[in-house]
Amino acid sequence: MDRVFINDLVVETIIGIHPWEREIPQRLVLQLEVSVDVAAVAATDDIDLTVDYSHLAERVSVFIRAGRYRLLETLAEETAAMIQREFGVGWLRLSVGKPGAVTTAGQVGVSIERG
Repeated sequence: MDRVFINDLVVETIIGIHPWEREIPQRLVLQLEVSVDVAAVAATDDIDLTVDYSHLAERVSVFIRAGRYRLLETLAEETAAMIQREFGVGWLRLSVGKPGAVTTAGQVGVSIERG
């Protein structure tokens, strides 16, 4: 399977269950892979036959900033559903990390795969 990927996409948003987390934006770090047919794209050199990673990164960032989720699990699930719906990808893997959420870890998070 061919893939387009985005690594270390940083998005600041309101996320969390604690009252203080509902007041200040926190930094999330995303890893994202989506399925594409690279052979078809390469044969034509046509951006319309692939997933434009610039557009994908911007759309994901806007979507997450607007969400105001409590749990990373909900954020990941709803973001994955939006990507599949709006970008027409059959398969994706999305990891969302929350740096600093556990003081003894670099980051914690959730990773999901759909399709």
